[in-house]
Order: sequence, then C-alpha cells, then structure tokens
Amino acid sequence: MSLTLERIEALAPDQESLAAARKLLKPAAWPVLAEGEGLVWGECQGSGATPYRVVISESDAGYKCTCPSRKFPCKHTLALMWMRAEKSTAFAPAPVPGWVKDWLSRRRGPSKAEAKTQSETGQASRPSIRLTEVTEVAAEADPKAEQRAAAARERNRAEREAAVLAGLADLDVWLSDQIQEGMANFVVQAGQACRTIAQRLVDAKALGLAARLDALPARLFTLPGSIRPVAAIRELGQIYLISQAYRRASNLPELLAVEARQVVGWSVTREALLNDPEAMKVEADWQVFAVVSETQPDRLRRVETWLWRQSGAGGMPQCAVLLDFVPVSAGAAGGGFLVGDRFWAQLVFYRSPILLRAHIATMKKGSEQTVESVNLPDDRLSVSYANYERALGLLPWLGPFPLPFRAARVRRQGEQLYLHDAEGELSLPLHSSQAAHALPLAAVGPIDGIGLWNGYEFTLTWAETQLGRWVRA
Repeated sequence: MSLTLERIEALAPDQESLAAARKLLKPAAWPVLAEGEGLVWGECQGSGATPYRVVISESDAGYKCTCPSRKFPCKHTLALMWMRAEKSTAFAPAPVPGWVKDWLSRRRGPSKAEAKTQSETGQASRPSIRLTEVTEVAAEADPKAEQRAAAARERNRAEREAAVLAGLADLDVWLSDQIQEGMANFVVQAGQACRTIAQRLVDAKALGLAARLDALPARLFTLPGSIRPVAAIRELGQIYLISQAYRRASNLPELLAVEARQVVGWSVTREALLNDPEAMKVEADWQVFAVVSETQPDRLRRVETWLWRQSGAGGMPQCAVLLDFVPVSAGAAGGGFLVGDRFWAQLVFYRSPILLRAHIATMKKGSEQTVESVNLPDDRLSVSYANYERALGLLPWLGPFPLPFRAARVRRQGEQLYLHDAEGELSLPLHSSQAAHALPLAAVGPIDGIGLWNGYEFTLTWAETQLGRWVRA
C-alpha cells in the first residue's frame, strides 16, 4: 500500500502527535534518510547524543522506532511517513543496515534470500561463530535437555487442559443460574454478571471465552431494547455450544473441533499458522471493503479489516478478515488499511468449517492501489443470506458474515431503515447507527453493495449508487 496523508492521519494516535510530527519535517533533523527493498529508514536527532532510529515497511505500514514514547506510532515515525508521502525530501538508495535487518527478522522471519540460502546449505546464517560453538557444546553436554523441555511443555499443556475443563464446569452452573433468573433480568445486570464469570474463565486460562463474555453486555446494548432478551438467549446459547463442543471434540468433525479450541482460547501463533501444511493459502487480488474497530474491556482495540477477493481461482474463499489488537493508548492505529485499498497478496486461513479469518503471508510489492469500486458477484440479497444460513449450519457460533448484493433498495419504516431485496421478500434491518448516514440511499433507487450481517442487524459498508460510491462513515 502507498503512504498517503489520509492514511497517516488514520494511523496517528491523536492530533498532538501529528502536530509534533509536523515540527520534524525538516531534513536538518534527519542526518540519515534512506530507502531500499520496500523499506525507508532514518535517524532523527533528539535531545540526547544518540539519534532515534526509525524504519517503515511501505507494503503494510509496519514500523519501529527506538524512542521511549508510549504513543504508537510516535512522532518520529509519523514524520518519516509524512516526508515519504509528500516526497518533499530525498531518500538515498542504500543497502539495508543491520539494525533494520534485525527488525525484519524478528517481525516476519528470514527473508526469501536468507530462506533460500538456508535451504541450500541446510543451516541458518551464523551471526556469531563463538555463540554457535558455545550452544553446540552445551547441547553435547546435556543431550536430554530437549526431552526435559518437551516433558515440561506437555505437563503445562495438561495442567491448562484441566484448568479449562474446571472453568467450563463453573460456566455450566453460571449459565443455568442465568436461565432460571430469566433473560429480562439478565439483560439488566449483564455487565456485572458477565464480568464475574469472565474473571473465573481468565483464571481457568479460557481466555477466548472470557473475552467473548466480557464483550457480551456491550453487544446487547447496541441492539434495540425489544430484541435484547432474545439476543441474550442466542448469545448464551452459542457460548453453551462452544463449551459443549470443546468437551466433545473427539465426536465432532475435525475442523469444528479445531475451531472450538481456538474460540475457547488455545491460540495459534502466526509462525504455526504459516507453517501449517493443512492451512489453506490463497494468492489473489484483494480489496478492503470495511474496517471495523471496537474497544474491548481489556483496553485493547480490536480492528477487523474485511477483504473481498477480486481475482483468483474459483472454489477459494471469496472473503477474508484480518484481526489486529492494539492498545487503546495507540489511538486509531490498526492494520494500516483503509477502505478502498487494493493489493496482491497471499493469505493463509485459520482452519475452520468457515474460512474467514486469515493472515497475510506475503504481499506483492508495488501492487498497492486505491480503487473506487468492488467487483461483486451477481447475487441478490436473498442468495447471499441463504449462504449465511448454510454457513451458520456449519459453524453455530458464527460471527459477522459478509453479504454482497445486487439491485437492493433501502426503505424506511418509521425510524428504522431496511435493506430490501427488490426481487424477493427478504428485508434486513440496517444497524441503528446508520439511520442518518444511510437515509439518503432511500431516494436513489436500486443499489449494489456489500455489508456485514451479525444475526440481528445489517451494517452496510460499501454501496454503488446512481450518484456514485457510498462508504460507511
């Protein structure tokens, strides 16, 4: 993706950081400004004797600065991005320095050239012969070290497994109590009730379920009051299904069992995902059609970047979602993508009955662009909704799901807006937060577009109208 002032403003944690970065937009403050291999880096002279080192990856807006600031990106990073975007300062072509290579190796593993060298020689590069010799001597002196480490890992895994099962048993009791007290009462006291059981699940190391319960009250209170009790029943029912699926994993289809473990809290690292031979990899032209950000109770911001596949072979996932978690103190920073961004990349999908969540494995340099339209399928809203119902049958706790559509109309009934399938009988209520922004669409005739359906309300994210493009505010 290209660095633009709009993207930099979206990444900035606050206006103060932008104002501070503006003061650094002068070559005199940067004794070193260089570029190479899709990276730009520089050294910014601060108040100390040693300048701060800053590096930026232009392909995905990744960055690193050696300053002690608690804001992300810091003013030095924003200033370097700013100068690059405005092209007001020359960046000298140069070989990538060692400190930049070190950041790259810790960020995404060895480069392609290093990987090729390792595969040909059968070993990784050796930064220190002395260090390697010490390591080899230590290994020879204790040949059973790896066996002891493996046994410790297995012991820790078994202890966590027992803790999770104990936590799920307590969850069963809690769910039974909520049903007995009634859903109307649960909705009123959902905040405190969910916080209590979420803390118990954190202690039990079932972090995924704990986060889901922590976020439940906020999800309920974004819905109209009339449907909150029904929504509470559905949400608690999904949590019960997850709990049961986890304990009965041996009787379930493999992918559903894998999904249940991930939802409960057994996370998959990026390295493990990229090295998983059974994980599906899709190389295609992808476009961002929605970026959704919400603040979690743990003071992390969850950023969902939704992608639509513009090209590639049939039978592959048409849609993907990238998840980023950033501290609230980092402001609006997330994955660095904006609606309309388009790029060529290979995505690797987490194993699941419904392939949605993915990670970017590689991105083609120079493929980034910003476009004004989405190449959507010729499906009516009712067809896309039928796809959602099939997906829900495969994954009962399915979250937001993309619904592309053609020739639908926005209609108003009282204060509520609906997206109506012009050739069918299906009408989906638009999210209440879009009442004002989407109202003009009711007067422009049929629209094509795409949005996210959460089982209760439809969030319209992109629409093509007779008057041009409409994008979610």
